[in-house]
Amino acid sequence: MKHLFYKGDLDQPTLILLHGTGGDETSMLSIAKRLNPHASVLSLRGDVNENGALRFFQRLSEGQYDVVDLEKRRERLRIFLEEAAQSYQFKLDEAVLVGFSNGANMAIALLLEDDSLLKIGVLMAPMYAIDTSHLRQKKAKTRVFLSLGSADPIVPLDESYKVISEFEKRDAVLQVYWVRGHEVTAASLEAAKKWLASQMLLMRSDG
Repeated sequence: MKHLFYKGDLDQPTLILLHGTGGDETSMLSIAKRLNPHASVLSLRGDVNENGALRFFQRLSEGQYDVVDLEKRRERLRIFLEEAAQSYQFKLDEAVLVGFSNGANMAIALLLEDDSLLKIGVLMAPMYAIDTSHLRQKKAKTRVFLSLGSADPIVPLDESYKVISEFEKRDAVLQVYWVRGHEVTAASLEAAKKWLASQMLLMRSDG
């Protein structure tokens, strides 16, 4: 899978960047720098081409996912991340999935997966309009920062609340931050940065 990797300080987490539709492996590097300039960064390129726009899984139409393709590519991405963790020497259970829009949706698939090693996410403008009743495990050790739009022109408000529900009903630890549109703002990034720093402190104290 096409990607970029930058090694950060040894005591800092690895940020796994998943861009939105039309982005690439360079699109979210500035976001990573805002969240933690000392972190390692693994930035991925989606391998689905939708009329020239890169994505992480196919869709049938706006807001209607190709669930079979999503599952296939989620599994492929999981295997890639396990191999990357070995190659670049970082721990998946301490890595942070940072996703925007389509990338955030793929991050949800990875976090909710039963037996997932991934447990931390910063998800911006996500939507997860699929049935998840086949997933059985609680996610009490999963911690997620959600940035959602109160008037998002792409994600209806009820779909934003569905994302919250997907994590809450599995007992995940959530921090919800509301913006207006389908966007990443300076204020939301600052809130995510503070939240992420607090999570790293908790991990060290637990260790």
